[in-house]
Amino acid sequence: MSNVALFPLAILQSLLLAGGQVLLKFALNRMLPFAWTAAFWKSVFVNWQFAACGICYGAGSLLWFYIIKHFPFSMAYPMVSLSYVFGMIAAIVFFHEPVSFAKWFGVLLIMAGCYFIAK
Repeated sequence: MSNVALFPLAILQSLLLAGGQVLLKFALNRMLPFAWTAAFWKSVFVNWQFAACGICYGAGSLLWFYIIKHFPFSMAYPMVSLSYVFGMIAAIVFFHEPVSFAKWFGVLLIMAGCYFIAK
């Protein structure tokens, strides 16, 4: 399989990882504080964001299995860092967090590194 095909698969896998993290944060914000009580466990198991987070992680893991089976590990593994790029964007869009110039510069370096690795 051509190494060119790695990039869209890595983007999809990174989106699934970042999406899982976003859903996990939403889920944790809705849950009760941890306790060994029925009320806490109910807040876990009736939480659709928690279930969706698991689905994202599961799908991302299955895609990761495919990626590392069919592509060189030295190219595939660094592509996981694209999830940091999507995580930064999610922090802005969903959580309204401020992002400094230094963070944007770091994201730019990650993207440049992925470009050079995939090249």
